[in-house]
Amino acid sequence: MSVVNISEIYISKMTSEDIDKVIEIEAEVYGAHHWSKSSFYEEMQNNLAKYYVAKTAENKLVGYAGTWHIIDEGHITTFAIKKDYQRNHIGEAIITKILDDCYEAGIKYLTLEVRVSNAPAIGLYTKYGFNSLGTRKGYYQDNNEDALIMWTENIFYDKFKTRYEENKNKLKSLINIK
Repeated sequence: MSVVNISEIYISKMTSEDIDKVIEIEAEVYGAHHWSKSSFYEEMQNNLAKYYVAKTAENKLVGYAGTWHIIDEGHITTFAIKKDYQRNHIGEAIITKILDDCYEAGIKYLTLEVRVSNAPAIGLYTKYGFNSLGTRKGYYQDNNEDALIMWTENIFYDKFKTRYEENKNKLKSLINIK
C-alpha cells in the first residue's frame, strides 16, 4: 500500500451517486462489519442526517463522515478515510466542515464513539476539543472492542471556539480546502 500526499481537498455533501465509492471505503477500513449500501441510501432520506465526502482535485472520493443533528446535539455516526490517504489532513478537513455546519445550525455539542485502539482518530478528536467521558464495553461487533464515548463542551464557548479557529487556521496552511 502506497501513501499518497495531497495538497488540495474538496469537501461537499454526500449524494446518492457517492454511495458506491463510500461503500468501497467502508469495506476497506472496517472490513466485513461495515454499513450497508441501503443504510447510506436511508441516511440520504433522513432529515436529521448530514453526510459529507472528501474528494481530491482529480475527483477521487477518499473519505466521508456523517452526523445527526438532534435539537442542539450532533452525533458523528460514521467516519472513514481511504487507507492510502490517511494522515493527509483529510479527516481534519472533514471535522472542520462538520463543526462549521454545527455552528451554522446552532448545534452546541458533538459526540461520537471511537475504538479504544484507534489512537490516530482519538488524537484528531482530542485536538478538536473532544474529551473521553466514558466507555461502551464490547461496542464493536467484529471483535467486541470497547468504544470511547467522546463529547465536546459547548462549541460556542470562547475557549472552544478559539481553539477551533487556531486549529482550522493551521490546517489551512497545510492543505487547500474547498
